[in-house]
Amino acid sequence: MPGRLPHGLSFRFIDRVLEHVPGVKIVALKNVTCGEPQMEGHFPDAPAMPPAFLLEAMTQTAGLLVSSGAPTFLAQVRDVQVHRPVLPGDRLTLEANLLQGFGSLHRCAVKATVDGNITCQAEVVLSVGSEP
Repeated sequence: MPGRLPHGLSFRFIDRVLEHVPGVKIVALKNVTCGEPQMEGHFPDAPAMPPAFLLEAMTQTAGLLVSSGAPTFLAQVRDVQVHRPVLPGDRLTLEANLLQGFGSLHRCAVKATVDGNITCQAEVVLSVGSEP
């Protein structure tokens, strides 16, 4: 497995890697629960995973795909589309596909699905080994 997530437990949005084709694709799982800190304050009467955290989960997944253990930083986000909210109890499947790599920069297509339905998709550019 490529580099591990450097994030503290409270900011890790991946529970498990389901599939990994090195340099090509990675699929991960996040079980969304109501006990997570971000859920408590994001619409307390109707909790939902904030879209910024959804994008972070997809970016962490892409980071696992492209990192070789070096620090990985988000350099750019393109074409974000949020299709539906992610709610407590959802099993979020996160997928990242490498589109292009050039030196330390890696462009990935990322998406999140629940029960096969796309909840969010985007394109991210990650910088591996140095800040963008």
